[in-house]
Amino acid sequence: MKLLAILVVSYLMGATPTSYIAARAGGVDLRRVGSGNLGATNLYRALGWKYAVPAGLIDIAKGYVSAAFLSPLAGTSSPAGRPWIPLLVGGAAILGHVFPIYLRFQGGKGVATAAGVVLAVAPTPLLVSAGVWSLLLLSTGFMSLASMSAAVAFPIAALLTAPGDSHLLVASLVIASFIVINHRSNIRRLFHGTEPRFGRKRET
Repeated sequence: MKLLAILVVSYLMGATPTSYIAARAGGVDLRRVGSGNLGATNLYRALGWKYAVPAGLIDIAKGYVSAAFLSPLAGTSSPAGRPWIPLLVGGAAILGHVFPIYLRFQGGKGVATAAGVVLAVAPTPLLVSAGVWSLLLLSTGFMSLASMSAAVAFPIAALLTAPGDSHLLVASLVIASFIVINHRSNIRRLFHGTEPRFGRKRET
């Protein structure tokens, strides 16, 4: 029962529509500009770094706080004996970010919140993914491609750096698949050559 309550709290925290709130503060309905996605990338294209960077950092913090600070409150006397609890609680925050109850379940892609979760539970594989993300973003300019590549790289890095952690491997495969699926519209635009490169603002 206590775990269920923590999962609900984590979901509701993850569901807080950071980019939407920031865009509203800037006089923009993020659902009606650019891709319509309620993530920091679309916020950047609409209003620039001033709004996108704080929103992105808060999205990362939502995942980190859920996995690092909420999961110990789930009622287990031995967190080390239940390594899946931080992953489960962090997963609730990711789901909240992607499917926020406050905005009819229309949210972001989950990349930043997922990064916060893995920062708490597996920082070493995250460094590998961050390197892949940076390399792809700098070389191609496509945020979506960089994010998907980083997501795919994470399970590989987890397998190489923590080969005995089956919970992390399974969770990383689920998270990577979830992020790639959430980018299916970006995949179509990449295929058709219509995906905008990062750094170019859309007209609002």
